[in-house]
Amino acid sequence: MDLKSIGVCVGSSNISYYDGIKGENVSHHGNPMEILKELIPRFLIDGNVIVTGRKAKKMVKLSQIPEVEATEIAYNTLRDKYGAVEGIVSAGGENFILYKLNEKGSIIGIYTGSKCASGTGEFFLQQLKRMDVSLDFANSIEIDECYELSSRCTVFCKSDCTHALNKCVPKELILNGLGKVMAEKIMELVHKSGVKKIMLVGGTARNKVMVKHLLKRIDLVIPDEALFFEAFGAHVWGKRNSAFAFKAQGTIFVESPSSFSRHAPLKKFLNMVEFKKMNFEKAQNGNDCILGVDVGSTTTKAVLVRLRDNAILTGSYLRTLGDPIRAVKNCYNELIKQLKGINLRIIGVGITGSGRKVVGLYSQTNAVYNEITAHARAAAYFDSEVDTIFEIGGQDAKYTYLVNRVPTDYSMNKACSAGTGSFLEEATKESLEVHYLDIGDLALESENPPNFSDQCAAFISSDVKTAIHEGLSREDICAGLVYSICMNYLNRVKGNRPVGKKIIMQGGVCYNRAVPAAMAALTGKRIVIPPHPGLMGAYGVALIVKENIKQGFLKPSNFDLRELANREVQYKGTFICPGGKKSYTAPLKNWTGKK
Repeated sequence: MDLKSIGVCVGSSNISYYDGIKGENVSHHGNPMEILKELIPRFLIDGNVIVTGRKAKKMVKLSQIPEVEATEIAYNTLRDKYGAVEGIVSAGGENFILYKLNEKGSIIGIYTGSKCASGTGEFFLQQLKRMDVSLDFANSIEIDECYELSSRCTVFCKSDCTHALNKCVPKELILNGLGKVMAEKIMELVHKSGVKKIMLVGGTARNKVMVKHLLKRIDLVIPDEALFFEAFGAHVWGKRNSAFAFKAQGTIFVESPSSFSRHAPLKKFLNMVEFKKMNFEKAQNGNDCILGVDVGSTTTKAVLVRLRDNAILTGSYLRTLGDPIRAVKNCYNELIKQLKGINLRIIGVGITGSGRKVVGLYSQTNAVYNEITAHARAAAYFDSEVDTIFEIGGQDAKYTYLVNRVPTDYSMNKACSAGTGSFLEEATKESLEVHYLDIGDLALESENPPNFSDQCAAFISSDVKTAIHEGLSREDICAGLVYSICMNYLNRVKGNRPVGKKIIMQGGVCYNRAVPAAMAALTGKRIVIPPHPGLMGAYGVALIVKENIKQGFLKPSNFDLRELANREVQYKGTFICPGGKKSYTAPLKNWTGKK
């Protein structure tokens, strides 16, 4: 019986294989070695295994061919089936590559995308999760109009998405814009190479939003073998060269030394972090309260603060999911549920955060304040000696310096998201399948945290991929990521600005105890974490409203929490698309589509 030839391709996010009958593409969830150890012994029973992929040579002792060779072989094997093309674009989770072909089907040039991840498949999937929609939902979009998004950088593109969502721009328009950004990344390679007809392979071939934009601009072929194209090429090579295939003997899997230098374990610095506590107080009928709301790009928070003693009676911390109005309504309903029928008198509503304008209009309040003021007010309330605030949120990171409890200097991340909570969450979720609530505990178990880059989200993500392929543990990678976001914050947000005698850290990322431990390790200073660090923006804006009412700058009013939670609004706006300025009414089913 002839032995089978099984081709296996080890990618940054997935492992694909083809055995001569069927092909499959599976996510390795940040542990490719685990998948390889499950697949390869089974494959070796039936035949020879030929491996391709840049990282594969450091992982297994089997016959291997370069991705370039596997791609060329696959194309020439399938050329009669799909016709000749001038270039092949391999569009995966981490990068896009275009292989230029001559008339003989030989690769004569290789063009790679920039290091930036804004147009990659992994970035697109991250944005789907932030909006709480599926790839099937995105693929079902039939409209042509799209919201224009920056394609320069992951951070700019993500910020554009957030600002659009905070203005209630329909998700369909934004997803179409993301598809256009991805298509533009490919078209950049097309223009550089001078080709006119391409074959698209890789996981993003499933992205109909991107494909739709490509079809408008170039002659495009998507083969049935797109999801396991390189593995198909390795399979064909194995069939042709069975006599030369490496016969597996002894140890198949390679344990390579790590290329990273190491940090000290984070658990050594927990004694330099002070976690302050303040329990919620029991609400009583008739209590006068202030409602504070912080509408962030990633999460929306709300607290009810009792007027007489500044006690937090109830608090809500929920995902924004690209819909600030729905998020704040969910928060209001959560507060109502926590009150268990107790009736309070709400005399003021304060709003802060990136979505403060639209939610301020929705809540019909004039008490709308920026996050710097709100966080500074909360920090000074819990510690009158604080002079330095490190605030790390979902998408923004901020530094504030106080003199006599008043902000006098301020900075925030201008371009990079690598020092934010959403980056930490997305990096561990996409690469390691680690839930954000588990990051801190895993990081604190690490004995040898790797020293990742702190320069850019794309560079750090690349380091994570390298660490994964080197076989580093999830604990070590989580700890390395925690260190990297803190280094990014100190180098790019704080910069050369002063650090005073007392540092207070705020923001939802501080629920992860490993983050302040890393900040203590890097600064050598004691770090204070206020109670409920993710609620401090909402608490601070409530304190501001109370103070302004007391001083006569605001008039007390009467807000009904149930009425706020059930209020219906219809948002109308305009957006710029390739066809010019157009108007819409959210949701999209009521969209006018008029110029």
